[in-house]
Formats: sequence, C-alpha cells, structure tokens
Amino acid sequence: MKTLKLRIKDKHADQLNKLASSVNFLWNYVNDLSIKHLQRTGHFFSAYDMATYVKGSGELLNLHSQTLQAITETHAKSRKQFKKAKLNWRTNNPKAKRKSLGWIPFKKSAIKYLGVKKAGKKVLKSTIQLSLSKGQKLTIDVWDSYNLALYAINTCELVQDSRGLWYACVTVKEHPKIECGASETGIDLGCKDSATTSNGDKLTVKQTHKYASKLGIAQRARNKKRVRAIHAKIKNTRQDMLHKFTSKLVRDNKAIVVGKLQSKSFTSTNLAKSVYDAGWFEIKRQLTYKCKNAGCHYLEVNESYTIQTCSCCGSRQNSPKGRANLRIREWTCECGVTHDRDINAAKNILALGLERLAVGIPSV
Repeated sequence: MKTLKLRIKDKHADQLNKLASSVNFLWNYVNDLSIKHLQRTGHFFSAYDMATYVKGSGELLNLHSQTLQAITETHAKSRKQFKKAKLNWRTNNPKAKRKSLGWIPFKKSAIKYLGVKKAGKKVLKSTIQLSLSKGQKLTIDVWDSYNLALYAINTCELVQDSRGLWYACVTVKEHPKIECGASETGIDLGCKDSATTSNGDKLTVKQTHKYASKLGIAQRARNKKRVRAIHAKIKNTRQDMLHKFTSKLVRDNKAIVVGKLQSKSFTSTNLAKSVYDAGWFEIKRQLTYKCKNAGCHYLEVNESYTIQTCSCCGSRQNSPKGRANLRIREWTCECGVTHDRDINAAKNILALGLERLAVGIPSV
C-alpha cells in the first residue's frame, strides 16, 4: 500500500471547507456520545456501536454513508491508540486557540477516477469524483504528478495544511515497480552531509540553515502567513531532495546497507537542529518501502567504529576519535591511504552488511 499526495485546485476550497465543518460536527457528536456512554456504563463505544447513532445523519450533513463510517472508525482507532477516554474537539473557528485542519475521508465505494489530461507541457491534471449524500457528487481537479491512471485507487482523504491549501491523499494498491541495479552500496548518515555512499555520492540538505535568515525576519515581524509558507518551502524542498536521492540509489543498486543511527541520541545536544534538518528517519523510511517494491536488499547494521577503522587495512591507530575530532574530515592511515571520513565509514558499513547477507541474518 502506498499513499500519493496530490494538490487540489484552490477553486474547490470553499466547498471543501463546508464539508470539513460537517465532518467536525459529526466527530464532536461521536466524541461527546462516547464520553457519556463511558460515564454511564463504564464501557467504550466501538465503531460498530457508533454506526447506529449516526445512521441517517448523512442527509443533514451532506456526507456519504461510507464517510460517516470512516469517521467513526478513525475515532475508535485513535481513542484506542492514544489510550484516551476523550479525544480533542475539532473546530473550524479561526479565532480558536487550536484550530483543527480540514479532514474529509472517503472509502473506495465513494471514489471514481474520471481521467487525466495535460495542463501544460509537463503538467498533468486528473479529475476525481467523490460521492456525497442523496446521489450528489463532488468533482475535484488535482495536479497529478504521479499519473493516477497507472494506479488502482483504494481510499482517499482530503486534508488541509496550515496555509489553508487542500490535498488529496490517495492510497493505492498497485504501482509501477522500480528495477534495481546490479551493484551494492553502503550509506553513512551524518549532519554535515545527510547521507554519504560508499561510491562517494553525497546528499547535503541544510534547508533550515538556508532559509534561517528569511524565517527570522518573518518571525520578528510576526507575519504568521509568511512563516507558514517558509516552513512549507523547507519541508517540500527537503522531501524532493530525499526522494530523488533514494530513488536513484534503488535504481542503481541491488543491496543497500545503512548504519543504524538513532536521532534521539543527538536531539539533546547542540546538534539537534542539524539532526532534524538532515532527515535521517525519512531517508530510512523511503529506502525501506522503495527497496521492498523494487526487490532490492535493505539492511541496517551497527555502525560502531566504522569511522575509526581503515577500510583498507582495518587499523584504528591514526583515525579521528570522539566528538572532539568531529572537525577532522580527512585522515591518513598508517598504511598510507588517505580517507574521507564519511566515505570510509560508508565502505565499512557496506562490508558489515555484505558479511551478514553472505551468512544469512538469524531470526530473533
């Protein structure tokens, strides 16, 4: 299962805001009903129990019956996941301290893909029809960078971001496979360069640092709209860079080995900002599902001493050690080989991964 996020044209915003208000009304009703039932009986409502109380409300709220079902199921799932008797209330009031972003869920039976057409030299525009109550239809146009005609649509959720822009999050079952290459590569994750491969390729993100001055000006001016726009630019640019980097890795390699690095161990230090900007978790998340789709081996190994060990002779005599020597980016081993710190670590990570793949990974 894969989720595609597509931008919805702004002309649909008013209609979507009204539907989002109806979703919030039903959510709050179900939330209140669950609390009262718990106080009276000592038991939680299930999604099946809620369906009896919301039956027929779709005509009043202009929502499809499957949308009502999706709301009750999400409420029951969220309450169980967060172990809460009561979830947060949803509101559309712009003056509220915690305004809820718009959310409208649709199930497979309420979705119909109408087609795709060109909206420019390189841009595609797809049309999706969504069912409402009493046979009414909601037809939306989305900027289609994936070409939905190649996929089988399962579910669709219309969501709103902090800038008020709407997106269609479409889950699909089938999608084109990426053919993996014939070589192997190791990846060392870091702060200066987000990722360095054993082949010498490097990914440098640093988008937060790039837009820091513009973000500071907007924050001092208390221009919330501009601040949200800059944060969205940082996020989208970072995601684009990571997707291009990980897709290229999967296409070029049949095995990818990554050093097992935990972000939490660095977030309490003065490196926290750089760690968050590097996007280590997102790199590993993308590689996990892309390798699975392409049939490429993905493996994480313990990266202890991979920086200090020479990838040629295995010595640790002249290598940089500890956080005090983080500034040292190149060093020369006693065997005479000069190493780039990150590339050397990536080569050692690859060697560890190939050893595990050769002998097999024991089941826990």
